[in-house]
Amino acid sequence: MSEQSATTPVVRRVDPRHRYEILVDEQRAGLTAYRDREDRRVFFHTEIDEAYAGRGLASILVEQALTDVRASGMRIVPVCPYVAKFLKKHEEFADITDPVTPEVLEWLDGVLKR
Repeated sequence: MSEQSATTPVVRRVDPRHRYEILVDEQRAGLTAYRDREDRRVFFHTEIDEAYAGRGLASILVEQALTDVRASGMRIVPVCPYVAKFLKKHEEFADITDPVTPEVLEWLDGVLKR
């Protein structure tokens, strides 16, 4: 028997924390963080906890997050390098993806106070 659970990962949007989380066996395994700017969801960070690495969870997380963005009628701005890389391989989201601009980066820095 395998020690790894066959449980299907669950992705949930956590609006108060501005992120989507992926859960495995009801434990948070990772997240992708965003801030909303008008009709655009600006993704700026994605991480998977080391204990869950190598299971393809980041891809599942980002795909479900982007599908949720599409369903909500918003657009995507991929500041996060992982999200940008994912979008290059998944052209089905090209129609709702906006470029990262200096203006967006400046706005994000202000919102994140960095």
